[in-house]
Amino acid sequence: MKMNLQDNLTKEEIARLLIDYFHRTMMHHALWFIEVQHQFGQEKAMKILESAYKQSYDIQMKRLAKTIGFEMKDDIPVPLLNFSKEELNNLKENVAVNWLANDGVWFQAVENAYGMFEAKRCNDSCWAQFSPFEAWSIKKYLKLSDNSGLEGLKKALQMRLYASINKQEIIDETTNSFIFRMLDCKVQSARKRKGLDDYPCKSAGIVEYRSFADSIDSRIKTECIGCPPDNHPENYYCSWKFSITE
Repeated sequence: MKMNLQDNLTKEEIARLLIDYFHRTMMHHALWFIEVQHQFGQEKAMKILESAYKQSYDIQMKRLAKTIGFEMKDDIPVPLLNFSKEELNNLKENVAVNWLANDGVWFQAVENAYGMFEAKRCNDSCWAQFSPFEAWSIKKYLKLSDNSGLEGLKKALQMRLYASINKQEIIDETTNSFIFRMLDCKVQSARKRKGLDDYPCKSAGIVEYRSFADSIDSRIKTECIGCPPDNHPENYYCSWKFSITE
């Protein structure tokens, strides 16, 4: 007699399985992108992602809306639109904090298994993949052209996940350059409260900011003014210069 184990699950077990289904779907989505990027390169993979993401989102949200019983308005779930602006901003910030926590969890998991060196190596490599993706995502959101220049980069830096949880500033230097500073960093501030030294994030930062700026506009040059383990003044943790030759 054939049996389906899922038929005998309790409500709690079904709920846990449902959450696991969401996780599997997200991982499958990411693994598809990784493999397409491996086979065709980043630029072509991004174009394929644009098509796949839109179709997948439309299919999944329509099915969830029908199943759960909520309406969609211009591809946004109406329950989200029923939130106040303050509630949405609070949710946005906490989603960003969860992203950062997830990043830290992965780092610590690798560090606990294989040590700090391997954790930093994986971290730097991960940023080499994520930073261009985040730039691509922001370019789509803001509808930036491929040659949006320094003004485009200024806008993009203000739309990063980090922008929702850290304090940052942009200082115009010349007509062809500006300085970006991270005034307060959630990770470094937490370490400071615990009496720990700054986390040496310079290697990851160089990969992160260079690849982000290059993905916004390939003409932009990125220079690190200072980033831990470099010494820095009390009023900021890291500083970067972005310039362009017209």
